[in-house]
Parts: sequence; structure tokens; C-alpha cells
Amino acid sequence: MNLNKQIKQFYQKHLPGGKIEGHLLKAPCPFCPREEKRKPGVIAVYLNPDSFLMGYFRCSNRCLAGGFHIYFGRLRRIAPQDIPGCDPDRDPFVRDMVYPSKNLNTEIIRFKNIMNADIYAHFARFGVSKPVLNEMNIGFNRRYLVYPYFLENRNCYAARCVLPKRETDAFWHGDEKFFTEEFRIFNVQEIERCEGGALFITDGEDNMLLLRELGYPGIAVPHATDFEALHAERLAFINHIIMITNNTPEAQMSARSLAVRLGFKTRIVKWPYHYKRGYHLRQLAIDKGGKHRAAVASLIKSSKSYSPFTAPHKEHSHFREMLDRDMGKEFRGMVTGFEKFDIANGGIRGINIMGGQPKSGKSCIFMQIATEVARKKTPVIYYDFENGRQKIYTRTICRVSRLSETEIRAIDLGKNKKDKLRHTLAELKDILVYFRVVTDRKLTPETMRKHIDFIQHETRQDAVLVVLDSLQKIPFKNLSERRTGIDSWLRNMEAIRDEQNAAFLVISELTRSLEGRYDERPDIGSFKGSGDIEYSADNAMIFMPHWNAFNPITTEERQSTLWMVASRENSPGKIADYRLDYPYWGFSEL
Repeated sequence: MNLNKQIKQFYQKHLPGGKIEGHLLKAPCPFCPREEKRKPGVIAVYLNPDSFLMGYFRCSNRCLAGGFHIYFGRLRRIAPQDIPGCDPDRDPFVRDMVYPSKNLNTEIIRFKNIMNADIYAHFARFGVSKPVLNEMNIGFNRRYLVYPYFLENRNCYAARCVLPKRETDAFWHGDEKFFTEEFRIFNVQEIERCEGGALFITDGEDNMLLLRELGYPGIAVPHATDFEALHAERLAFINHIIMITNNTPEAQMSARSLAVRLGFKTRIVKWPYHYKRGYHLRQLAIDKGGKHRAAVASLIKSSKSYSPFTAPHKEHSHFREMLDRDMGKEFRGMVTGFEKFDIANGGIRGINIMGGQPKSGKSCIFMQIATEVARKKTPVIYYDFENGRQKIYTRTICRVSRLSETEIRAIDLGKNKKDKLRHTLAELKDILVYFRVVTDRKLTPETMRKHIDFIQHETRQDAVLVVLDSLQKIPFKNLSERRTGIDSWLRNMEAIRDEQNAAFLVISELTRSLEGRYDERPDIGSFKGSGDIEYSADNAMIFMPHWNAFNPITTEERQSTLWMVASRENSPGKIADYRLDYPYWGFSEL
């Protein structure tokens, strides 16, 4: 039985006498106080399995804040193992602090009692009613609106005071220890109530009040910059997160940064192009004259799961533009005047750093393996710190089409070769759905984990191949800690391999001998910069050229041998010989 059916049966069992009307289960509210003069409210549970709000309940009397089925089970004191989707052994988020005995609770009640008709009219202008304001304990100190920031322990230690109609005139009131970004979550208790369900996140308390009025559970931060303080572990048990920010590039950027940390469960509402910069939910409600419910629902429905990857069609389009731009040019970069250098490099372009590492073809063969795996619809993330995505795509086109890089830039190519190029470009577009190149120089293990989550979710595949080019250029904090930084990355790769069903192809540099040469005899001790490779690697291989790797225009046949030098399961020794089909950048196994 799927989870949605379990949730439906759970509510039907614990709300006896309830009746289903469409997608709503309605029953007398079991939480309303039993008073002779007042009938209990009606509790309504939303049971549309296609909605984010599946399992969300609210009382018509607002006797308590609504929530999802896990919160309902806690309120009814139902054993965790009897609540669908509830893990009784999970570790809840807790703050490592002692709360002060002094709080603002009494002041908040006093400010709430000062609310007057003008203030209620101010909120009614954008569709927020008096019951919602009372429920959220909004107050007034005779000049400023008071938004109380209650914490998980149900006490308020800080409140944000905002001048009506002038949001820039604002200040914090209360214990200054609770003014910091860590505590700037308006309606933070909603997080617990939304476990196992959906949560809306927005910037600005008024936007959250409007969502509350429309029946959506949510939290808010004062400004989009405060998204940075929201920790992923705090929202770990929320299944769906929908972010609605003000229509500014800065707010969208902050939302995307948070979405990367939270993972693929996050959706970001994108404002249509005709809405002006700075537009927000409150302004939408004012402009629609109270008929904004459908407009907000439409925005939410059009939201898509956030992805840190460039859309495949955009990636393909950008590559085609780059290809068209280079057509007809003898070299894509600047001519140096050194003929052999220009032939080998296509001129000076990008950042050119000369090192001592031999051009044995490791990157080239990894590009070939990676694109062939993606061709079979297994997702691949290629972390490149060496070549650049344009070279990866170009060499893939050359290998698949059997056209040289010069030919694919030529204006007069000939019909057969044009058809071959057109077919290969179409094939590349399909490959890019499963093949993502990342050149982020600030890559962290946490970001890598999220990237793997995203691509597995987007491709609906469980396995993923991760390619790293190269181990010595992978980012870490301090250059003086290169050895420990590499070893730390290897430890993280082991964990990711085991936890996320990821396989790794990792390029590593080799160590030179005292004479400045590279050893002719392959050995596990030849790897550079880490003593942990022999302990972390499932298979350790060395790719050795039988041609002069330092002469880019050598006339020798470019043949190399792949050696297994260490393995957990396989015997060391020669794997195979490989020949590079230059200038098509493809290896063939002999």
C-alpha cells in the first residue's frame, strides 16, 4: 500500500464519523474545547494525492494551528510506529542552548490587544483577516506593527517592529541574543507541524500571513539574505519545500543557494516576465482586488523542482552557438606565431599553464568512457578542473562523427560530412540529458552529494557515474594542506560510493623520479600526493604511453597500455593496449 493510501486510512480511523466530500475528509474537530455554548469546529483534511498538501488538516474554529498527519498523530498521542511515514528512531533537530527565563510573552499579548480598526484595515487591503492576525499574535505598539518570533519552546524572546507602509523603518525588540540570523524564522513552530508534508518559505512576514490566509503552511525570514541561516538538517523531515520570494534577482539567487543545500525536494516559484522587479505576494493581492487565490495557486502549480544543472537544451544551444562562431576560423584562439604550438593547441585560448605531466590521454579516455555510459542512459557527472566543457563536447563530436576539429569548423564541409555532423549534434543533445559537466572551483563533498541527488532524481536512475579530472586539482581550503585535503576527499568518496550508489573514475597525477622522469614500471607508489590511494581505491590503474607524449605533433602511432597495479577483487597486471585515433580523439582497444 502506498503512503497516500496509508495516510487516508489513518485519518479515517482516528476521525470516526468523518465524511469524504471530494478531496476533503470532514469531521467534528477532536481538539476544540467542549463548551456548551459553542459547537466544536469542523476539522478538514485535504486528501488529494496529487497535491503537496496531501494529509494537511485545519480546524474551522482555528482552535490550533493546522499540520500534517505526523503532527496530528502527536497531538492525539498515537504511537509513532502507528503513524504512516513516521520514523520513531529519528533524531529531532534541537538547539544546544539554555533559554532564558525572561521572555516577551506578556508584552506580545499587550501589543495584540492594542490592535485597532485602522491596523486591521491595513492588513485587509492585501487580504489578511483578523482571525489570521490573532492566530499569529500580530500586535501594535501604537506606532509600529509587532511581529513576534516565537521559538520551538513556544516562548517569544524577540520581535520585529515595522512601521506600516514603510518597511525600511524597522528594528528588533527584546533580547538581543535572539536578533541574530539563526533565530530569524517567523512562525518557526510550523516546521515541526509540517513533518512528512509540505512547507512554504517566503521572505517577509506579510507574504507569509497571506499564504496563511489562503490555507498554505509556511515560515518566513525578514529578508531573502536570511535564507543563508536556514540549515538543511532543520528541514530534513519535510518532504516538499516551495519557495516564493520577492521578484528580485537577489532574492532568487538566495533561494537557489538554499535549494542546493536542501536538495531536489525544493521548488522555487518563478514570477512570469510581465511582473515588475520587486513584485511580491502582497502586491499581487492588492492588484487583484482580493481575487488573488487563483493567481497564487497558478504560480505554485507552475513551479518546478529546482536543479543546479543547466537545462540540456540550453547546454546544447550554447554549444551550437560556440560551434557556429568558430566555423571558418583556422584557429579558435590567438595565433602565437609558433606553428607547431598553434597546430597542437588551436592557438592560445583560455588559461594555459604548462606543467610536467605527460599527455598520455587519461582525460581523453575518461571523456570517452563517460559519454558512452551516458549514451546508455546512466547519469554521469563530469567534474572538470582541467580541459573545459567546450573541449569535452568538441572531442565527443569528433570521436562520434569521425570528423576532425578543423572539419567541424569548416564552412564548406560537403553533404555527407554535413549530414554526419548534423546527426552527431542531435545525438549529443540526447547524451546531454544524462551527461552533466561541472566546473565549480568551490566544489565541496556536500555539494557533490546534492548534485548526485539531483541527477538521480531528474533521470529517475539509481546509479550514477562520477568522473573527477583531476584529484590533484580538486578544490580544498589551503594549498599547504594538499596531502590531507586529498585524503579527506578520498574518505568522502568512499562514503558517497556506499551511501548513494555512485561509481567513481578519478584521474591522478604521477610522481616524477629524482632525475625528473616518470617511472617506466607501473607501481602503486607512483601516484602523486596521497598515501591513501592504495587503501581507498577499489582498482588502481596506470595508463602508460608508448609514444613521445611531450611532442604534440608526433608522427608515431599513439598507443598506450593500461595496467592494473592494485585491486580489491582483480589481479594486478596488464589490462589492454589502446590506440588513439587522432585527430578524432577516440581510443580503440587492441
